[in-house]
Amino acid sequence: MDLFADAAVLWAPTMLLAWLVALLAAFVSLDLVGRAARGRRRLATGWLMGAALGLGTGIWAVHVMSMAAQTVPFALAFRPWGAMGAWMGGVAVGLAGMGWAAARVISAGTIVAGSAVLGLGVVAVQVGAILALGLRPGIDWSLGSLGLAWVLAWAGGGLALGLRNVRSRVPATQRRMRLGLATLVLGAALVLSQHVVTQAAGLPLRELPAYDGRVAALVMSLLTTVGSVSLLLALLLWSLLDARMQLALRQAQGELHKQSLRDPLTRLPNRLMFEGTLAQAVQRANAATGRLALLFIGIDGFKHVNQTFGHRAGDQLLRTVTTRLRALAMPHMVARVGGDEFVLLIIGNPSVDDANQLAVRVQDALGRPVPLNGSDAGHETSVSCSIGVAMYPEHGAQSTLIAHADAAMREAKNAGGATHCLFEPRMITGARDQAALLRDLRRALPRGEFELFYQPKIDAPSGQITGVEALLRWHHPKRGLISPEVFVPMAERFGLIGPIGLWVIDEACRQAAVWRNDGLPMRVAVNLSSQQLRDAELATHVSAALKKHKIDPKLLTCEITESVAMQDSVATMSFFAALAAVGVHISIDDFGTGYSSLAYLRKLPAEEIKIDRSFVLDLESSADARAVVDAVVKLGQALHLKVVAEGVETDGQYQILRSLGCNELQGFLFAKPMTAAALALWATNDVGPRSLAFRSSLYQPASVVAIR
Repeated sequence: MDLFADAAVLWAPTMLLAWLVALLAAFVSLDLVGRAARGRRRLATGWLMGAALGLGTGIWAVHVMSMAAQTVPFALAFRPWGAMGAWMGGVAVGLAGMGWAAARVISAGTIVAGSAVLGLGVVAVQVGAILALGLRPGIDWSLGSLGLAWVLAWAGGGLALGLRNVRSRVPATQRRMRLGLATLVLGAALVLSQHVVTQAAGLPLRELPAYDGRVAALVMSLLTTVGSVSLLLALLLWSLLDARMQLALRQAQGELHKQSLRDPLTRLPNRLMFEGTLAQAVQRANAATGRLALLFIGIDGFKHVNQTFGHRAGDQLLRTVTTRLRALAMPHMVARVGGDEFVLLIIGNPSVDDANQLAVRVQDALGRPVPLNGSDAGHETSVSCSIGVAMYPEHGAQSTLIAHADAAMREAKNAGGATHCLFEPRMITGARDQAALLRDLRRALPRGEFELFYQPKIDAPSGQITGVEALLRWHHPKRGLISPEVFVPMAERFGLIGPIGLWVIDEACRQAAVWRNDGLPMRVAVNLSSQQLRDAELATHVSAALKKHKIDPKLLTCEITESVAMQDSVATMSFFAALAAVGVHISIDDFGTGYSSLAYLRKLPAEEIKIDRSFVLDLESSADARAVVDAVVKLGQALHLKVVAEGVETDGQYQILRSLGCNELQGFLFAKPMTAAALALWATNDVGPRSLAFRSSLYQPASVVAIR
């Protein structure tokens, strides 16, 4: 039998539609199987099913259209259940073949085996679909003809899958060309193998018995064309929407990475970026046997400006300081490393006299009056600064240079400010006071000197209180209330943060149980330090605290800072898995201050990201700050993560964050930290700083307990 004797039928109008549908099905299935191979396992299943649905629909549609294009001496019609079976068989074949293509490990052998299965399945569906017509007399199939059809489907499928091998690292243009060629090859394989099978059946020599309920070939061809094209276009639209979302996610990640190296208020390099600049400068200085000078600049009385004129005026002062420092330094040699602290690096083998002269010029520049347009009209202020100077290599290695310049700046402040000091070793060796504080810190936990204060957390859309953030306080018997900024770094440095952190977990669970028993159910979250994450038994301790106080694990959220969470290591992933097994929620704190890998972030079992307060401060006056927060919110929405903003101090910030889609807010705008008793009094008797409603549901967004 000459299988291609009636080759003209391949170009009949109905077959032209079959060609178009086959090419569309090939493109959609190859595109989706590529996404299945690249995506997360949970999403990969959906993409794989979509690819199978697209390819199976293409196999079935080509069969129907090919049969409708045949010239036979009887009225060709289809049995609905037979047609449905052929379509389901095509989907099953697509799932088998595409499953091989989407395997995590792919090789030439995988492609050959997968395409062999695919080719066999395609021919089997085509043969089965013809047999389902019930032609008489029975068909005497030629094994050689069927073998040829299988070879066509095998070769076409194998070549297409080989061209579409998504793990091949090729440029985007070449990758698109390979996808187009793979589409042509697979589409042609579907049409040609169907033609060979149809010709091998010898339809003109058969007849079709009369059965009730058949659908005429023309009607079935029309229904098939409309249905298959609609389904394939829907799958293609799904793929295009995902591609746009992935592009948006990558752009948001790029913006976050760029912002993570810059201070959002001043646009100066932050400490992370400056340390990289310093490392490069040290390498060049070592190569030339040269020197560097580092000026650590602290603004005197900045807190007074904030309290007198407001935070907006304080922000304007910092911008003015930034402008004046940039005018005195080389590009990229000035950075903001704290709220009111800056560093300035001098390169080019400077002397001590050069550093001292520049320090005087900095003091003169910053001492000039600053108009405060953000405050009442006509106000202006003047500030002084304290400067510490450290020389490299005389005053320490790269790793200690910033700390030594900082120590010299503290010495200048202790001398009354408005001056500069050159670093001396005595500035860091007189540590008697620190030793005494460390001794008292070791005794603070057994003496019961720690307490948790609570600050409300607000649902942005409704304005209701959904929980609290609890802040750790140390009541020193002689020094009074000591800031966490003083004792927490010391506890981390000397290995005391573990016991303190466990106490916070237990106290948070205990207080949550008290509130629950008093009719005030709220979630509680615990902020875990990097040292705690190294404790292999931490998840066990968390579980024990929950059981001890009879707290549902769903009511506890563990917050981990972004820099710690993004450590893509076996230990970190094991820690997250252990916490998830306990049943607690996980939140990424201080989001945007580090560098997040989008691929790694998507793997974490996190349910929440918390925007760092530094991005909130400048929302009302900086388009860049709004863009950063908007990017974080969109990133959270795309990954189905709740977004929380802290440090909200003005109604303007509140309204902007609400409009951007932030889920929860907290800050001085709503309430300052208070004792547990004061919070309970507020909830039960409405005796508090503002008239805010407490949300009653247990399963609303979590409150936060932070060790800071």
